[in-house]
Amino acid sequence: MGLFDWSRPGVEVKTPDQVRAMRRAGLLTGQTLETLRDAVRPGISTGELDAIAEDRIRSGGGVPSFLGYSVPPYPGSICASVNDVVVHGVPGDLVLAEGDVISIDCGAIVDGWHGDSAITVAVGEVADEVETLSDVTREAMWVGIAAARPGGRVVDISGAVEDHVRARGDYGIIEDFTGHGIGTAMHQPPDVPNVRRSLRGPRLEPGLALAVEPMVTLGGIAWTEDDDQWTIRTADGSVSAHWEHTFTLTEHGAWVLTALDGGESELARLGVPFGPLGD
Repeated sequence: MGLFDWSRPGVEVKTPDQVRAMRRAGLLTGQTLETLRDAVRPGISTGELDAIAEDRIRSGGGVPSFLGYSVPPYPGSICASVNDVVVHGVPGDLVLAEGDVISIDCGAIVDGWHGDSAITVAVGEVADEVETLSDVTREAMWVGIAAARPGGRVVDISGAVEDHVRARGDYGIIEDFTGHGIGTAMHQPPDVPNVRRSLRGPRLEPGLALAVEPMVTLGGIAWTEDDDQWTIRTADGSVSAHWEHTFTLTEHGAWVLTALDGGESELARLGVPFGPLGD
């Protein structure tokens, strides 16, 4: 199991071998999302996407992280959040149509370690403002990861995410749902907010794995919950985008465990050291 820092309750700092094990879970998660990205089209249902995800995860030697999670037990292997659904959209009979946008959140467990990642995908042609919203959200995620340095604080990530979104336009940044620590459990301390908060958060160090996941809307930040006790929607009906990656810091730099290339291309673009661990 991970090494818990008892001075920071619940914070799990991984050894290099444990980080390598997490990379296997992260790769399977990323590969599953690529399969789902290719499958998104008008006429496919969110339930069909869920079935594709479960098959891909299990055939890759993993177990879906989401299926049966929490109370009430989550009924799917992915979260499929369409248009005004921010997060936790339950897959089912909903059929995607031209012009929709869907956030697909996916998690896989391999040998007891978790990977967690999300993408936002346009269904056919979408409005320019929706495409830009997704781009801004994705960029904010990468800027947040790039802001992480050993010895820094979680607030460095949060501030970078917020600053990027604020600089790009009048968007709503969802504050009540955050990124999180991850490792032997899908959700661990510390929280990784998408806006600055008064608490600076734990120090960042090699072996601390975090999921960074901005959720940004074309409208406000208020939300409602459906009767299924999972689906979270924007209160004003505005479209939302959601992107997520799991990453860690090594002695050499950042390593994005759920990115197929480990984050090398995006980190290079942002001028940040890339820090994979060898086999």
